[in-house]
Amino acid sequence: MRLLVVELPLGQEPVARTRKIVHVDMDAFYASVEQRDNPSYRGKPLVVGGSPNQRGVVAAASYEARKFGIHSAMPSITAIAKCPALIFVRPRFDVYREIFAAIHAIFKRYTDLVEGVALDEAYLDVTENRQNIPYASTIARHIKTAIFQETQLTATAGVSINKFLAKMASGQNKPNGLTVILPEDAIAFVEQLPIEKFHGIGEVTAAKMHSLGIHTGADLKGRPLLELTHHFGKAGNYYYKIARAEDDRPVEANRVRKSIGAETSFARDLSDHSEMLQELEQIASVVEQRLEQHETRGRTLTLKVKFSDYQQLTRSKTMLTPISELSTIFEIAKVLFESIDLENRSIRLLGISLSNLDNAKQTQVIQLPLFQNAGIAF
Repeated sequence: MRLLVVELPLGQEPVARTRKIVHVDMDAFYASVEQRDNPSYRGKPLVVGGSPNQRGVVAAASYEARKFGIHSAMPSITAIAKCPALIFVRPRFDVYREIFAAIHAIFKRYTDLVEGVALDEAYLDVTENRQNIPYASTIARHIKTAIFQETQLTATAGVSINKFLAKMASGQNKPNGLTVILPEDAIAFVEQLPIEKFHGIGEVTAAKMHSLGIHTGADLKGRPLLELTHHFGKAGNYYYKIARAEDDRPVEANRVRKSIGAETSFARDLSDHSEMLQELEQIASVVEQRLEQHETRGRTLTLKVKFSDYQQLTRSKTMLTPISELSTIFEIAKVLFESIDLENRSIRLLGISLSNLDNAKQTQVIQLPLFQNAGIAF
């Protein structure tokens, strides 16, 4: 775990202090905004996203829609098949940005160390905070209350000693929850966690881990680093650390995003050319949504292809002017894809990303008892 070293007067030893990280995740943010602003949508399955008639994708799903197995990045045509009564609403990113700016202002009442991950979640380092509140759980509770009072929206918060654990905590009790993972409970929490619940481990990677006999955090912790890097490449280093509840990434205020993209790992390898192009168009649609969400465009498009044997290649093209439209993104990605000699090979992953981003706005922006344990107040 990452420690903060506090400087003391000459002659005294420095004191190592565990960080206090809060992860705030808005509950079904886009969908909740639409239900808030339109009472006729409340209590009904709703998604924010593109039309199923136009190869759209789901940007967000209400909790009523999630009961049908609908989730973000799902093709809209698949979503409507799961729930014929589904309500589709076009995204209003300008509204979502305005609301999250107000939420971000709430965060800044407590700390300048705020790292926005997207329009609906953020990490806060409150080890030292503006109001000198000793308990991170108190700050999280105050933030949740302020968000609801000022926006009529709910958020779920996670509190722990690093970003990974705070993120995992915020996923434990949604919606409108607050979960704290104490330093002394961190290892036990990770050990009992099913591997598919780990942040950073997707469906395909989880399936591969299952085939290797890795089903829980404890199983993952039992595998040596060399074995994990052999099976998972550089990601093996990350898996090795989080299995031990270790994450030394700092909360990066004013982090500049260098690229925006999306990728899909397929549960079964693709061998049909038309199916590959269909998946590529869905990925391009997700990229378009994310570019709009971040109010940016990009000049360099990179296509990523991973084959069934885990060999990976990329192809890139840089344009004279930045792009952000679905049709353009897909056409360029398609040209790059067609330049690859597939040699009757099947594909397990496709991805598209845009870099050389042009927007200067990329700066990124609960009832629980108080407790103190092992000399660390949370």
